[in-house]
Amino acid sequence: MRWTIIENQYILIYIYGFVALILAIIIRLLSSIVSPVSEDVEKVGAYECGFEPFDDARSRFDIRFYLVAIRFLVFDLEAMYRYPWSVNRCEYTSLGMYTIMEFVVELVIGYIYAWKVGALEWE
Repeated sequence: MRWTIIENQYILIYIYGFVALILAIIIRLLSSIVSPVSEDVEKVGAYECGFEPFDDARSRFDIRFYLVAIRFLVFDLEAMYRYPWSVNRCEYTSLGMYTIMEFVVELVIGYIYAWKVGALEWE
């Protein structure tokens, strides 16, 4: 049976996927056989957050953890939006540049406000 041109192009991808699947299964089986399964006190203890990892799910968290997460998301979004703008800066019209500058100014004003009210301090 003759293979068509399209099937010849994808045969290496199929072989690669099959080998990767077999290798993943072998590694998973070997790791479950070789590795010891014992709970260490250090591994199940409190890590960086200071809370026990296996505790009641309805326990109260300090609001500061949420505020830090929200601040991180805000500044992460700022970086995410500023990167494409910096890459394509040659293609902008004056309206595009004003929009970018307005966004940056609003973020700076928000950062200054958070700094003034003490939202960036941890106590």
